Amino acid sequence: MDRAEPELFASREAVEGAVGRVAMEISEQYSDGAVLVSVLKGSLPFLADLVRAVDIAVEVDFLALSRFAADSGRVRLVKDLDCDVNGREVVLVEGIVDTGLSLGYLMGELHRRSAASVAVAALLNRSARRILPLEPDYVGFEAPDEFFLGYGLDWAGRYRNLDRLVIGDPDLLADDPDVYVPTLY
Repeated sequence: MDRAEPELFASREAVEGAVGRVAMEISEQYSDGAVLVSVLKGSLPFLADLVRAVDIAVEVDFLALSRFAADSGRVRLVKDLDCDVNGREVVLVEGIVDTGLSLGYLMGELHRRSAASVAVAALLNRSARRILPLEPDYVGFEAPDEFFLGYGLDWAGRYRNLDRLVIGDPDLLADDPDVYVPTLY
């Protein structure tokens, strides 16, 4: 279905409410603190707001993965952690959990590094596309099988800086990556 403009999924206020709820849940679970690990780049706005909203001691670090190799389901670590997670409580912060393939890889990697526990906080949980049976521990929004833009999620590097989440049309974006720029900014 072509859309002349993107459909609003979550307003700035709805996003703030979801972040506040997730932060409260994390704060209750990890009263002694945790390491929040952001998966770059899509989770950065979520992480930034989450860090300010939790009321526990946290250390923040970052990981980045390559894109999936064509038809392989394989990724590789292109930015590794700077901190040691051995024996520590870790919350992996994701913008969106989709197939679960990246999440499965990252959780396995953190467990191999002897994290005391690994939980997942996802802004969006799009379970309709799940391949691995993994579910985030903390979820901002349950998401339909749509293409999302905003609040860290992008198309060709565009739209990450929106303070809300919108549903875009990948076909329109493929034809013109700036198709929504006039209506969103």
